[in-house]
Amino acid sequence: MFSATYRRTLGVAATFLLTFTVILGVLYPFAMWGAGRVFAHNADGSMVTGADGQVVGSALIGQEFDDPALFHSRPSASGYDALDSGATNLAKGDETLLRDVAERRARIAQEENVAESAVPDDAITASASGLDPHISPEYARLQIPRVAKAQGLSEDTVAGLVLDSTQGQGVNVLLLNLAVLDVAKG
Repeated sequence: MFSATYRRTLGVAATFLLTFTVILGVLYPFAMWGAGRVFAHNADGSMVTGADGQVVGSALIGQEFDDPALFHSRPSASGYDALDSGATNLAKGDETLLRDVAERRARIAQEENVAESAVPDDAITASASGLDPHISPEYARLQIPRVAKAQGLSEDTVAGLVLDSTQGQGVNVLLLNLAVLDVAKG
């Protein structure tokens, strides 16, 4: 009924199907699951727990902090909504963007009691994702006097916390705020 060549071709095809089903349907998913367990902190979203053991956020996703006793994050074009992340796509000269930046600059200068020219760019502009968990060390240093006064800590103590929380070119705001709260509790 079937020629020898057809049966041989069918046998090779079935062997390949079975082999790749096992490799891609069993071994590869198992290997990825295993890697996820080896690097569980990263694979599970780098969740951060507070002093009470409750999850307070992710070290990888920014969130809004508007309490004057805490360090503030970068603005977010998405309102810190991870499901709606992204930039505004407004052009550099767009009137809405220019107005928003000017308003943020004036508000932050007043809040931090500094000249508007002292407000760093990351304090007034959203990151590309709108979910950046980091601020620049300059923006963190700008906020030290306000946070120190509100928490009843010395500026040197808070400056040390900023330095300890600096990771490369950025300061993780969630981790910094947790450190501030921990020191303020005594």
